[in-house]
Amino acid sequence: MQKPTTKPACPNFSSGPCAKRPGWTPDVLKGAPTGRSHRASIGVKKLAEVIEKSKAILGMPADYRLAIVPGSDTGAIEMAMWSLLGARGVDVLGWEVFGKMWIIDVTKQLKLSDVRTFDAAFGSIPDLSQVDTDRDVVFTWNGTTSGVKVPNGDWIKSDRKGLTICDSTSAVFAMDIPWDKLDVVTWSWQKVLGGEAAHGMLALSPRAVERLNSYAPPWPMPKVFRLTKGGKLVEEPFEGKTINTPSMLAVEDCLDALKWAEGIGGLKGLMARTNANLKAVEDWVAKTEWAEFLPERADIRSNTSICFKVVDSWLTGKDEEAQRKVIKSVETMLDKEGVAYEIANHRDAPPSFRIWGGATVETSDVKSLLEWVSWAYDSVKAQEQAKAA
Repeated sequence: MQKPTTKPACPNFSSGPCAKRPGWTPDVLKGAPTGRSHRASIGVKKLAEVIEKSKAILGMPADYRLAIVPGSDTGAIEMAMWSLLGARGVDVLGWEVFGKMWIIDVTKQLKLSDVRTFDAAFGSIPDLSQVDTDRDVVFTWNGTTSGVKVPNGDWIKSDRKGLTICDSTSAVFAMDIPWDKLDVVTWSWQKVLGGEAAHGMLALSPRAVERLNSYAPPWPMPKVFRLTKGGKLVEEPFEGKTINTPSMLAVEDCLDALKWAEGIGGLKGLMARTNANLKAVEDWVAKTEWAEFLPERADIRSNTSICFKVVDSWLTGKDEEAQRKVIKSVETMLDKEGVAYEIANHRDAPPSFRIWGGATVETSDVKSLLEWVSWAYDSVKAQEQAKAA
């Protein structure tokens, strides 16, 4: 295959932190109140603006609470599990790296006695019909390292007795989230918004708030996880008065991304851009003999963390270490060309590629990248076959 001549304008395809929005420059941070307390009126105002703009763009119900919390999405989901679980039995789902981590946290760290776990191999998803939403449920909406998402929220009962706790970090702002089916939703700024790390978002339904006001976990609670005081919800984090010190530069950056999102049509605009990126990869996979999506079905295929594997018998006949070496060689070749960075999948995932397709990525860049992926794979294969000859 002839070497392509057109490179992506932006080579950033990492699944976190993700590409900045088109046209971003450090100049957007000029309005940040650096050197000021985040509890000063100007800091609280900007933090509250992040909360309100996020709720508005996402179409979050007015009676849901939204807070900025420490520790990115991981901190947010851990805060929810440690604060809410234990009141009733819990079902935990995992079909990729992070969902499987939440299984470990619930079973090995919290050590709850009434736990059912539902896991599946990379590319698959558990049988959602077996999940009992009269129990508490912990799951990821989109498996970032497998490219597998839940197809919808139909499996969650509207009149459920349990709480649904959803790690939605690579889904919000890119997928249609059924808020009425979710009681806790967590995410970070660094995914679809292309923000900086360390800041998480925690959304609570009225049912989740009621649980916090009526149930106290039996274990010690770290300070950064405490959502209640005197048995009642602490309101400050939901008003822009965060539990720990946020970066006001990152806050300013997040506000810039939210304003950009408003300018392209809000959630519909964000979803349209993301779906166009997935379509570009789907078209390429359809005509590329050696590539196949990691998700086994189209209805569970992610439009953000787009994962595909090599099905070329030349490579699949080799052991996993050899397969990873080829994937890494393709990634390194494209890195040196300035075409793409960090497109090999997570180290704990099967040997595969992962391209971030969130709204901050231009579809033209995705199309250009895929031409280079084809060239790089063919080049690496030819080199390896020549060595073996």
